[in-house]
Amino acid sequence: MGSSLDITTAAVDPALLDLPWQLPLEQWPADRIAALPKGLSRHTVRFAHLSNHVIAIKETLPELAKREYEMLKKLVALAVPCVEPFAIINNRTDATGEPLPAVLITRHLKFSLPYRAMWSQGLRPDTATRLVDALALLLVRLHIAGFFWGDVSLSNTLFRRDAGSFAAYLVDAETGQLYEGGLSNGQRENDLEIARVNIAGELLDLIASGNAAPGVDANAISDRIILKYRNLWKELTAAEVIGESERWKISRRVERLNDLGFDIEEMTIKSDGAGSTIKIQPKVVDAGHHGRRLLRLTGLDVEENQARRLLNDLDEYRLAHSKSADDEEVLAHEWLSHSFEPVITAIPKHLTGRLEPAELYHQVLEHRWYLSQNEKREVSSVDAVNSYINTVLVHRRDEESLIAPETGNITLPNAIPSGTITVADEDGEVDWRDLV
Repeated sequence: MGSSLDITTAAVDPALLDLPWQLPLEQWPADRIAALPKGLSRHTVRFAHLSNHVIAIKETLPELAKREYEMLKKLVALAVPCVEPFAIINNRTDATGEPLPAVLITRHLKFSLPYRAMWSQGLRPDTATRLVDALALLLVRLHIAGFFWGDVSLSNTLFRRDAGSFAAYLVDAETGQLYEGGLSNGQRENDLEIARVNIAGELLDLIASGNAAPGVDANAISDRIILKYRNLWKELTAAEVIGESERWKISRRVERLNDLGFDIEEMTIKSDGAGSTIKIQPKVVDAGHHGRRLLRLTGLDVEENQARRLLNDLDEYRLAHSKSADDEEVLAHEWLSHSFEPVITAIPKHLTGRLEPAELYHQVLEHRWYLSQNEKREVSSVDAVNSYINTVLVHRRDEESLIAPETGNITLPNAIPSGTITVADEDGEVDWRDLV
């Protein structure tokens, strides 16, 4: 039996021959099956133990198995989140010599669950939001890669939470098509409509069968995924050239992604004669992720929103100063010494009690951005700190109206000559609208 099989595999594992390929998947003995949740499928699908891992096996037609196997290989090469193809097996026959369907084998994604299974459980609101965000992000990444899915559904998508990150993975590429020239708007809209209908339909099915978690609104969830997709697509694909004196625009673009619920996994900037273009790879993160990462890298223990803003600044510093031999911890220490601490120590002693250091640094970053936008140039950290002290910090309490001295103890490369900008209303409070 074993010698008659036609096996195409990406990784040689002799244990593959020990599985009962002469039996239809539905008849495989229980000791061979891995009891894991799976979504709905038009094919017979089973999980099985193989050596020290688990594989997913799908019975299908030979030509469909080969096509999907090759498609998954291409998606893996493009770094698209999807299951890893493992093997195709043809020429299966039963004990009487009757032919059996071909099978496509993929590696099971460890610690993952089908989206359908997630929505059948009780979900906290913030977890449900991240599930939606992760699925929208997967769709955007697939479309950016030029992949038309054609069968977006909760059953065809896996969810995994790993080291604080939430990620969605494609698990079925049978109907997909990869276009080298990218997708047209019509193709994207078609895929989105398929997603909206399929996702709402599966959720309605779960609700009707009594298997949905309480409070699940099928139409609201499917609509939210599409809305998230549209907002994220706009932020990731909109062309924007950043001039050498307009680096402040990078921070604002990152913050717009943050406002949509996405963190930054990777950011690259390419420069040419016309300026610099930005490429951003987002991700969805668990609650508390930013605070834990900042604490691990710098020892700063701050609130989550403060940590996110400081990490964005750290990541921008890393992008501008990293060398191939530098690791994240080294660059984090440099950022702490060259960016964070100089700003904090530049604050006059009589004003240091107004804000905690993390919030103070965050507000200086915001102030610098508004100044840069207002002046249409890259305002230096020196100028931003001076301006912040003189126009904001001294007015933080109504009973105190002190003018701080020039901050001569902060030195940064390429600093623009110091100068102060005062923008305050009749009550002495800064009106940010005057700066925009």
